[in-house]
Amino acid sequence: MRRLWLLFAQTVTVGLALWFIVMALKPEWVGVATSPRRNVAITTSTVSIKESAPGEVLATGSYRDAAKRAMPSVVNIYTAKQVRQQKNPMLDDPFFRKFFGDRPNGERKLSSLGSGVIVSADGFILTNNHVVASADEIEVALVDGRKVRAKVVGTDPETDLAVIKIDLPNLPSITLGRMENTKVGDVVLAIGNPFGVGQTVTMGIISALGRTQLGINTFENFIQTDAAINPGNSGGALIDANGNLLGINSAIYSRTGGSLGIGFAIPVSTVKAVMEAIITHGQVVRGWIGVEPQDITPELAESFKLPKSDGVIIAGVLKSGPADKAGIKPGDILLTIEGTPIPNTSELFNRIAQLAPGSTANMTVLRSEGETTLSVAVAKRPKVRRED
Repeated sequence: MRRLWLLFAQTVTVGLALWFIVMALKPEWVGVATSPRRNVAITTSTVSIKESAPGEVLATGSYRDAAKRAMPSVVNIYTAKQVRQQKNPMLDDPFFRKFFGDRPNGERKLSSLGSGVIVSADGFILTNNHVVASADEIEVALVDGRKVRAKVVGTDPETDLAVIKIDLPNLPSITLGRMENTKVGDVVLAIGNPFGVGQTVTMGIISALGRTQLGINTFENFIQTDAAINPGNSGGALIDANGNLLGINSAIYSRTGGSLGIGFAIPVSTVKAVMEAIITHGQVVRGWIGVEPQDITPELAESFKLPKSDGVIIAGVLKSGPADKAGIKPGDILLTIEGTPIPNTSELFNRIAQLAPGSTANMTVLRSEGETTLSVAVAKRPKVRRED
């Protein structure tokens, strides 16, 4: 009886082994249907893994085409500046040098990092003024590994923009987008070199348009985005879902130095105007009349019994300036310039800046005795120097 039981157990064991072999190698022999699989199995002697089939399409919602189109146009910018420091007599003392070695004395070099965008196959690159301001050396590194020295074509501190130029063949230039087609909620990508880790792409949406009075630049019209922008991203590209340039990343709101989801980019409309002026004339020429404006708040309107709670009040007038010569006085409420209403100081600065120096502009002001229109001879805005 025992021999029969052992024979039965051996037969069952051999049968199960044959079954598993057939199931693994020839499942169709036992009528098991196999369904087509999108993944290709790769089996090694120790492990079995899966890879996607060649040509398999990724899920919708990818922005790789936009990133691929724009990334070659975004460059890393390295700057260096010689800084003279106060000489320390101890550094020249032989006893000190014996124990502590030679230490630099007199001058030291500061290095910084930013980004830029190639806007022309001729080698013109847009970046922020604060990236290249006062730099003694500027080096540009392209995505393809090429590195070259750059020279400054011109800067505009009042919009924090600068144009630099490199001389290299086969440069990939970016395509400029159109601000009139841009709306709040549109998906955008920010490209730059944050913290020097290498070229990085982050995604977000346009949170707001036309941000002003932030105290960042003299002339402000920012795109606000929640795409992560960090130190090193300055001067990089903000692009749309098609890879077109919408703005130059410029600043962030942060309490820690890192991204908190509030970043600001200079819109392509401003970028284009400033770039063309710098390339053509070496600088941006703006109109100026010599006034210190202040927004009219409801509290100010009530205090001075003003008839309106919005607009601009002239808080100060430069003596012998264009406005002073035209008869504009402190306390005047500026209503219109060439018939266009002026709702706030930001609009006032922008409107005056657009006036050609040497031209004459009609400006309507409100006084206690009523409205009056004055003819103001527009002058050239004095050059502003900003190091940061």
